[in-house]
Amino acid sequence: MRVLVVEDEPEMASILRRGLTEEGFAVDVSGDGEEGAWYAAENAYDVIVLDVLLPGIDGFAVLERVRAAGNWAPVLLLTARDAVEDRVRGLDLGADDYVIKPFAFAELLARLRALLRRGAGERPAVLSAGDLQLDPARHEVRLGGRPVSLTAKEFALLEYFMRRPGLVLSKTELVEHVWDFAFDRDSNVVEVYVGYLRAKLGHGRIETVRGAGYRLR
Repeated sequence: MRVLVVEDEPEMASILRRGLTEEGFAVDVSGDGEEGAWYAAENAYDVIVLDVLLPGIDGFAVLERVRAAGNWAPVLLLTARDAVEDRVRGLDLGADDYVIKPFAFAELLARLRALLRRGAGERPAVLSAGDLQLDPARHEVRLGGRPVSLTAKEFALLEYFMRRPGLVLSKTELVEHVWDFAFDRDSNVVEVYVGYLRAKLGHGRIETVRGAGYRLR
């Protein structure tokens, strides 16, 4: 497995290189944000270990470039112990996990193995379906570039549809994932909220599949 480590502290970078190499990884190390982004663009990595605080451009900018280029290699962020905002921002930008400094190498290794098992499937930070965009982190929806105001439950329902574009979703599945298992599945809440979304997004966007459920076109 090939791993990119983007870490500007020489001692930490050395520890990571040595430890990961001993575990059988092929390791590339960069101590600069610009260089790290270049490495990620020029090489195919199975996983990326990315520090937040870097010279040049920071880890968030590197992460944005990596994801904008369509690179979905799992990214593990290294963050400071008290930087909750950093961890939240990194996850919202497309990081897959984080480790708080200082950390035990065994924990980092376990998290890397978990990410490798998960693979590099596409996980965009902003969901798109045609001219419709949904940003889960900012809780924003845009249709043709125009903002659309949704209630919390309308937003949750649309997000569930947009994470499964083209799939037929049953009423039961929608109730279980957008509401909860205890909700009355015989109520017409799904029909009502689909109607709300159609009124705000256009009636042709969510299709009724007779006898099966609904599908985002």
